[in-house]
Amino acid sequence: MQTLPFRTAITTTTQSTTPAAVTDIPEKGASRLLYIDNLRWVMIMLVLSMHAAVTYSHLGSWYFMEDTPVRQSETFTFATYQVFLQSFFMGFLFFIAGYFVPKAYDTKGAARFLRDRAYRLGLPLLFFVFLLQPLSVYCIFLFDKQAPWNSFGDLYGRYIHKGWWLSGTGPLWFCEALLIFCTVYALFRVITRKMNMARLSGSKLPAKKTIWGFIALITGCSFLVRISWPNGTNFYNLQFCYFSQYVFFFSAGILAYRGNWLNGISTEMGRYWGRIAVIGGIAIWIAGIIFGGALKGHLDPYHGGWHWQSLLECFRDQLAGVGISIFLLAWFRSRFNSQGKPARFFSANAFAVYVFHTPVLITLSKMLIGLHWPLLLKFVLLTILSILVTYVLSAVILRRIPLLKNIL
Repeated sequence: MQTLPFRTAITTTTQSTTPAAVTDIPEKGASRLLYIDNLRWVMIMLVLSMHAAVTYSHLGSWYFMEDTPVRQSETFTFATYQVFLQSFFMGFLFFIAGYFVPKAYDTKGAARFLRDRAYRLGLPLLFFVFLLQPLSVYCIFLFDKQAPWNSFGDLYGRYIHKGWWLSGTGPLWFCEALLIFCTVYALFRVITRKMNMARLSGSKLPAKKTIWGFIALITGCSFLVRISWPNGTNFYNLQFCYFSQYVFFFSAGILAYRGNWLNGISTEMGRYWGRIAVIGGIAIWIAGIIFGGALKGHLDPYHGGWHWQSLLECFRDQLAGVGISIFLLAWFRSRFNSQGKPARFFSANAFAVYVFHTPVLITLSKMLIGLHWPLLLKFVLLTILSILVTYVLSAVILRRIPLLKNIL
């Protein structure tokens, strides 16, 4: 059985993770935004599925990967799923977070807004860094006869003394990034406090050519960033190769609130961008694999640098990311803008599931090592089990603990 090296397991996690229940929802008209709540908990489930996929595909970074050979057909299936999922759900959630920021700031003012963000984002982040991250690493060696430490206390001592906690944000890197984004927004509002923000209200929904320009802009920025920070590199668990999209999507969310863009996205518009994302994205993905050298194992040009493969990957990322996001907004608003009891349950527990899923998923994947199923079936099973177990733990135990329920 093979696991990640000790230090790697401490300091690296995949970037395809994010909490989604960390933004304010306006009290007035909240019923019109139930589809956003539903999108949140669906995205949380996709987060768990991504980490389950990495466990068996070995594509990306995660705490534990099962040491089972992956066939080429399985690698292609996993890779297709992971790259298209990665292309949209992180930027999409930054967009949603940005959408609710102006309302929160307008209502609370700078000081209260920053204090609220520090509480809602900072406390879960610190909780993960100083408890759940070392616990997650400890779970990697569950059921093993030998481990690199004598006890959890021994591990924790090394974790603190050697400074590994500085990169111990794990999946809650999103909270860290969003806290930074919100702080920059607050500073911008303070500096430009004489600017009339109301004049941004009623701005027209971007036309197709504007959205195409938006895709091209993020593509260019991503390509330039990946020259110095290729895909797979990180700075204290922040992967800058994806941050161009995150910054622009967050900013677009702010503008979308001012212009009331979400209500202007038609079903036809959603279908158009959905087709563009899926058909165009798959065509670019397959063409890149065939002509870019991937079949011969030449993968480095795709990750970054002055390579056309990197530029093509950046374009595919943004084409799929923007298109799928617009499609989901239109589709969920028309089909899933209501909540029954199950949806309310999933929504209420989504953030707790996100925060606590890491040690649960690691433990479950260790328990499934002896199950000799095809890897794609094990991926599906691990995804389902992780969702069920974490939701039960959240509802029955975690959100009933006084100190935890206030931040979850």
